[in-house]
Amino acid sequence: MTQHILSGEPPLTVFLRKSARARRISLRVSRLDGKVTLTVPNGVSEREALAFAQEKQSWLRAQQDKSPTSVIVCPGTALPVAGRMRTIVPGKGRRVVLGDDTLAVPGTEPRIGARAQGFLKELARHRLCEAVEHYEQTLGRAHSRLTLRDTRSRWGSCSSAKALMFSWRLIMAPPAVLDYVAAHEVAHLVEMNHAPAFWTLVERIHGPYDAQRRWLRDHGQDLHKYRFTQTDKPD
Repeated sequence: MTQHILSGEPPLTVFLRKSARARRISLRVSRLDGKVTLTVPNGVSEREALAFAQEKQSWLRAQQDKSPTSVIVCPGTALPVAGRMRTIVPGKGRRVVLGDDTLAVPGTEPRIGARAQGFLKELARHRLCEAVEHYEQTLGRAHSRLTLRDTRSRWGSCSSAKALMFSWRLIMAPPAVLDYVAAHEVAHLVEMNHAPAFWTLVERIHGPYDAQRRWLRDHGQDLHKYRFTQTDKPD
């Protein structure tokens, strides 16, 4: 993948990616951070691809304007925890403490973001393990392992080896949304597809889920705008 700058006001950074599977030139603007990816089939010249992107500058800028602005987590930052906004405040002692409207994080200011992230990851693991266990008991199935990642494109997954993966950022969403994603992935322990039988199973173990899916569609990308360290980038 190579980086190119398109002239204009402001200039646009475009990442050009060659793909043997692509059938045409395509542009994608990430809803998470506004990154522009220009995918080019083999046999198409770099000049032709960049000319295509140049013609689409107005559209590209309009899409980037819709991307959420990054928020650096530091003292005074407000961020959601379990669907409720909490303000980062200085903490005492050694433990991070979750309050009704605050997240008290001890330590020096450069370490605040990393310590807050570590706390959220542990809280996410605890809540997801609880939710997964609940739905597995209802279903009579069990997973092989559970891992947390910081994924851009999906909130969870279930492998053929019954390994579950979740985005730890689900802990920032309302609890009902986290529960739905847990039920969704547990249902894949039985149905490894999204056929009607799968959705019937999700509803059986979870109940109605349209509101949670709609929340993720409308607000999920906002959870990725929070940056806890300088190198903090989703997988």
